[in-house]
Amino acid sequence: MRRLATQRLTEGEAVEIETAIADLLARESRRIRKRSHVDHFRERIAGLFVAGAERLGSPGDNVVPFRSAVTTARRVAEQVAARANSAVEFLAETWDRSANTASGAQAPIADAHVRGALAECKRAFWSVAAFSAVVNLLMLAGPLYMLQVYDRVLSSRSVPTLVALSLFLVLAFAFQGALDIVRTRVVIRSALLLDEHLGTTVHRAVMRVALHTRRAAEAVQPVRDLDQIRAFLTGAGPIAIVDLPWMPVFLILCFLVHPLLGTLAFIGGIALFTLTVLTERASRACARAVSQDGGVRAAMLEADRRNSETIAAMGMAPALTARWQQLNARYLGATARSNDVVTAYGSVSKMVRLLLQSVMLGLGAYLVIRDELSSGGMIASSIMMTRALAPIETAIANWRGFVAARASIRRLTDLLDALRTRRTLTTLPRPTRRLEVDRLVVAAPGGEKAILGNIHFSVTAGEALGILGPSGTGKTSLVRTLLGIWPAARGSVRLDGAAIDQWDPDIRGQHIGYVSQSVELFDGTVAENIARMDPNADNAAVLRAAQAAGAHDMILRLPQGYDTSIGEMGAVLSGGQRQRIALARALYGDPFLLVLDEANANLDRAGDAALQEAIHDLKARGAIVLMIAHHPSAFSACDKILLLGNRTQQAFGPRDEVWRALAARHPAPGAGGLKVVSETGVDR
Repeated sequence: MRRLATQRLTEGEAVEIETAIADLLARESRRIRKRSHVDHFRERIAGLFVAGAERLGSPGDNVVPFRSAVTTARRVAEQVAARANSAVEFLAETWDRSANTASGAQAPIADAHVRGALAECKRAFWSVAAFSAVVNLLMLAGPLYMLQVYDRVLSSRSVPTLVALSLFLVLAFAFQGALDIVRTRVVIRSALLLDEHLGTTVHRAVMRVALHTRRAAEAVQPVRDLDQIRAFLTGAGPIAIVDLPWMPVFLILCFLVHPLLGTLAFIGGIALFTLTVLTERASRACARAVSQDGGVRAAMLEADRRNSETIAAMGMAPALTARWQQLNARYLGATARSNDVVTAYGSVSKMVRLLLQSVMLGLGAYLVIRDELSSGGMIASSIMMTRALAPIETAIANWRGFVAARASIRRLTDLLDALRTRRTLTTLPRPTRRLEVDRLVVAAPGGEKAILGNIHFSVTAGEALGILGPSGTGKTSLVRTLLGIWPAARGSVRLDGAAIDQWDPDIRGQHIGYVSQSVELFDGTVAENIARMDPNADNAAVLRAAQAAGAHDMILRLPQGYDTSIGEMGAVLSGGQRQRIALARALYGDPFLLVLDEANANLDRAGDAALQEAIHDLKARGAIVLMIAHHPSAFSACDKILLLGNRTQQAFGPRDEVWRALAARHPAPGAGGLKVVSETGVDR
């Protein structure tokens, strides 16, 4: 084996592995219906992949034939899926992991979150299946009661027998009702268990998705998907699915009563099952449209609510109302089409079921006339057929929820797989020395065009850097990359020599203070916002941060001081008050790196003086300050200046030397054509 590991995979060997996989899939497709064969099948598939990976050696052109084998295996697997969908899904995960291992990639692990949570729910549903078994057995009490009443009680005119049978029926139905309540509660608890397993992961996913998209509908889609899955699990659909395996039992009992009655019930089951398949095909596209339009509709409502003051002041209500009506009409149309499909097939299935009941009674009466069946058997068979077909009708009625839940599971799985669960990182010591940026290229996540390129500078502890440039030059984009919000397209950002992605984001955030261009506070008290919503915040640290930001006296003048509830996004505060509280929040915990993105935009003279004093204090205790502003006068406390323009770095160096270099050339700040100025003031 050690000798094989050093060999390169030849084209002939790759074709041999490909052929072996295809032959094994074709051979096992007949046996994979049974779960007992799945593990054996998986081991043999994994063995072939391991053999190929060990012989693969170093990556090169030989990787292509091996991946071709994987592609062929998956293509054949799609054909097997027609008969054993669940088993092939189970195997697909193994194939993906093996293929990723062979190519040196890390196997997807975020998918395990959804599958693991659903596996926990599946364990709970085994108990639901056990309860359903007893409930369905107790369902036979009704047919047996009717059979005995018509065949024995009426013929014998025995009142004691009638009373005994009636008591038995009451006890059976009471026990059935109690078990039905229990299994319904188990289903609800399993849905809550799903939320417990995925709630935190989905919440983090929402925050990460929001960093990569500005569309609110996409950002909150994971939460809606989780709600949709939970809503389906708590509905009648899962109970109907659990009851479906009992359908053959009732059909067999109908056959035992009389073969013709069993045949009629079987034909009715096929008819309703066909309606179920047609419902699935017809409702899939409609359900997808309802989900998409519903998300856009909710996002538009939130945007209108958030900008209500602007709408009222500028008379934008008619235009936005027209847009809303157009979007709402599209959503209502998609909803109507979805409802039409489901209700149409539901009505047809109900009509078929009622027709089958009447035909069953008619056929039973015919058999009674021919003395081939008793009156009790006629009634009992009708009841059993109704019970056999009831789960199918319930499934059709809840099919829209099933389709929506399935789409939600797929979207949630794909999203978590794309985001990937972050790996565990070594905890690094608190940064104390410098921030270094080397040949950095800034681009929006998923974007192909660079916003900034060739950015290189360094700032040491106790220094403040002013970032200057015209609007749209990428100052805020640069800050997002420096903070690790956006990944660097190329180049590196380092704190004390460690790349920014080597820090755990939660721990890194404790060493960073940030005041964004658009200040947004959370619904809570002033103290909670300053403490970054930490439930175990240190009150003394909150007071120190407020005093360092020069906001202490301002906060005390609020109705309840630090305990004043500021409402959503700080609605009860003015723009300047929000900005000063945001500065206090940024200073909480004595961060090493403070980033101010136009933090003086809404400040009055007193607030601006407090900001400059806070910058001086931060420099005195050895912190680094990065400050973005449009006016050079805002950089009085800065030691260095970084000038951006024309999508690149135009100048960097000590503040006064950069000002002199700019004044000597007489262009407006941020104009192109400037040479880079070194820290010593020498052009290079």
